[in-house]
Amino acid sequence: MLIVKIALGLFGLGIVVFVHELGHFLAARLVGIDVEAFSIGWGNPIIKKKIGSVEYRLGMFPIGGYCKMKGENDYKEFCDNFDNGVKPQDGSYLAASPPARILVSFAGPFFNLLFAILLLSFLWGFGFEINTLGNKIVLASQIYGSSFPADEAGLKTGDRIIAIGSKPVTYYHEIQENIILNPNKPLRITVERNGEIITLNVTPALDKSSGAGRIGVSFWAEPVIDNVKPQSAASRAGLKNGDVIISANGYDVSNSVDFMTARQDRQNLFIEYERDGIRLKTEISEEDLEGELGFSWKSIQYHTGRLSIPAAVVKGFSEGYKTLVVSLKSLRLLFMGIDLTSAVSGPVRITYMIGDMAAQGFGQGLGTALRSTMEFLSLISIALCVMNLLPLPIIDGGMIILFIIEWIRRKPIPPKAISVFQNCGMVIIFGLLVLAVFGDILFFIRQ
Repeated sequence: MLIVKIALGLFGLGIVVFVHELGHFLAARLVGIDVEAFSIGWGNPIIKKKIGSVEYRLGMFPIGGYCKMKGENDYKEFCDNFDNGVKPQDGSYLAASPPARILVSFAGPFFNLLFAILLLSFLWGFGFEINTLGNKIVLASQIYGSSFPADEAGLKTGDRIIAIGSKPVTYYHEIQENIILNPNKPLRITVERNGEIITLNVTPALDKSSGAGRIGVSFWAEPVIDNVKPQSAASRAGLKNGDVIISANGYDVSNSVDFMTARQDRQNLFIEYERDGIRLKTEISEEDLEGELGFSWKSIQYHTGRLSIPAAVVKGFSEGYKTLVVSLKSLRLLFMGIDLTSAVSGPVRITYMIGDMAAQGFGQGLGTALRSTMEFLSLISIALCVMNLLPLPIIDGGMIILFIIEWIRRKPIPPKAISVFQNCGMVIIFGLLVLAVFGDILFFIRQ
């Protein structure tokens, strides 16, 4: 299964990289820069074919890719000999004006953004199923024992969060979206409690392992069993879809957290449940409890409905903009003392996550697999857009900065200044790469 996930992940990541390099390729051709090679993947090409003046390649390592333009690596030599009247060759990267090179550098990230908007527009145009839970909460302190910001703010188990700030809340994923993005930022939360509307103030704490905000609440799922996996512990115990858990190990169960808490109390798990109005009992042994029980709680399902093409495009732009803002906000979390080995993902973990999303979706049907994969690819594509526009050397954002300065100066930047800029950036990029790879290793060890 791991190999399948990696294969699916490589395919998905390859699509995102292809779109990025396609942006560079098309922009280069548009401004008259000769493209020598266009490759998906790094390393020696295992397949290559020359069409016209461009050699198209498939690299040995299917992560990454490149668009090789004529003379793009001759920048230092050109700068050193600029005062001697040396001119770059016609059709080369350096023969193009600074605005043209800026356009080429910007086109890759821009195509990633457009690709994400296209995916999101496609999804909203056809409509899709959303599985979620309601806005009723359970305090995490019931599970872990310690106090959280939700406890300090006066929230209680059974409260129904109906608004955060001025935004109405209907489902649990909306609660998550509002809290995750606002660590250390005071929020006004409106709850319904026993028919009374109460307004409370809570400040999400920063989770240093993920960079997300958290207040210490979990979803309230009614104790109704759904999706029992064949040959699982739940299946062997005789549990079926639609069974309602009444008690576990002698404790009354009113929600999923009650069940989790009761499960920790004994070695074996004694369950009382109701099926078609009849009360039944079963037991799950200690050996079976070592793995997953093999069922999920019944969720709320609703279909978004099909949108017209114009409405879908507008929605795609809206969702793409929302994701872009989230990505930009996430950057500042890198400077807030988070655990970078957990919060920064490298290419290996990203590949695995894309494949895992697709594999999980296939278990629920082809439509769900495509939706979850497309959603995640749009997120990765926008993240790639943002990261590539950072003003760091080697990546597109750093090159854009150099070309803007060159445009203003009307002559190349001194090689020494470029060298200092590149070296400083290399240290930053290498440091992030080491953290990402180390984090990837820890991630797989924990799996």
